[in-house]
Amino acid sequence: MLYHLLAPLGREYIIFNLFTYISFRAAGAVVTALLIAFVVGPAVIRRLAALKVGQVVRTGLLSAHDSKRGTPTMGGLIIVVATVVPTFLWAPLTNRFVVVAMLAILWTAAIGFVDDYLKVVQGKPRGLVARWKLVGQCTFGVALGLYLWLAPIVPTTTLPATASVLPFLKYTVIIFAPLAYIGFVTFVVTGTSNAVNMTDGLDGLATGLTAIAAAGFAFFAYILGRVDMTSYLNFYYLPGVGELAVFCAALMGAALGFLWFNAHPAQVFMGDTGSLAIGGALGTVAILLRAEFLLVIIGGVFVAEQMSVILQIGVYKWLKRSRGREYADAHRVFRMAPLHHHFEKKGWTETQVVARFWIVGILCALLALATLKVR
Repeated sequence: MLYHLLAPLGREYIIFNLFTYISFRAAGAVVTALLIAFVVGPAVIRRLAALKVGQVVRTGLLSAHDSKRGTPTMGGLIIVVATVVPTFLWAPLTNRFVVVAMLAILWTAAIGFVDDYLKVVQGKPRGLVARWKLVGQCTFGVALGLYLWLAPIVPTTTLPATASVLPFLKYTVIIFAPLAYIGFVTFVVTGTSNAVNMTDGLDGLATGLTAIAAAGFAFFAYILGRVDMTSYLNFYYLPGVGELAVFCAALMGAALGFLWFNAHPAQVFMGDTGSLAIGGALGTVAILLRAEFLLVIIGGVFVAEQMSVILQIGVYKWLKRSRGREYADAHRVFRMAPLHHHFEKKGWTETQVVARFWIVGILCALLALATLKVR
C-alpha cells in the first residue's frame, strides 16, 4: 500500500524515490514486522492465556518438558499477522509473486488454526485428523501447480512453466511433464509445511531456523530479480521476483519478533498455526523462485528433522514385521524422533540443542549462498 501511495510521488519529491528500491522496502518490512510482533505479542499471549489455550505435551518426553504444559499456544497468529501486514504495506499488491506467497501463508495458517483449535480448545487430542490436514495442504499444492502451469508468472521465454533450476549447475533445469510438475509442487508445499511442524518442538528452535531460512530466500529473491546480478552470476533472470524479498524479509522480522517471546523459557508456542504457515510460505517461495532443490540446502535442518521421523517409523515397521515387536523396540534408529528429541535423550540440554541446530541452520544457509558462485 505504501508503495502504491508514495512511490509515484518520487517524480516530484526525490525522497520518495526510496520506495522504488526493493532493498529499502525490505528493510522497512523487517522493522515493521518486528514492531508489530512486539506490540501485538503481549496482547495475544494474554488473550490465549485467558482462554486457557495451553500446550499439549507429548508423552515420553523428558520431565523437563512437563513445565511447558499449559503454556499458551497458537502464537503463530503473531507470526502470520506480522508477516502479512508489512508485506501489504511495503510490497506492490499487483505483483503476482507476492500475492501467491501471501495466499500460501494464509491458507496453511488456516489449516494449522483449525488443528490447534480442535486440539487445545475443544480437547480433541488428535486435533484435525491427519488425512484432512493433508487434504488441505494438497489442495493448495495442486491449485498452485495448476496456476503456475496454466498462467505462468515467469515468462516462458525465460523458463518453461514446469521447470526447476538445479543448484551448483550453470543454466541447468529439470523440465517436468505438467501432471508430474503439479505433483512435485504439491510434494514441496506439503513436505515443507510438515517438516517445519516436526521441527517445532523446543523453545525457539523452529522460530530461529525460520528467520535464517527466510533471510536466505530474501537474498536469493533480490538477486534473481536483478538483471545485472543474474547476468554476472549466470542465473536466470526472473522479472518481478525481487518483490519476494519484501515478503521474506517480513517473515524474517516476524520470526525474530516472535522469538522474543518464544525463547527459552517460552511464554508462548507457535502451534500448528505458525509451523504449518511458515512451512507453506517457505515451500511456496522456493517454488516461485524455481529453487525447489535449493530448499533442501537452505532448510537442511527442517529436512533432517522430517527424515528422522520417516526413517524411525519406516525402520520400526519393517523390523516389527520381519523380526517382531520386541526386536523392533530394542533396535530403533533414534532414541526418539524428531531428531531434536534424540539429542535430548543423549543428554544435551534444550538450549544446547537449539543453539547447535541454529548453527547448523546458518551453515546450511551459507552453503546455499555458495551456490551463487560454485557452479
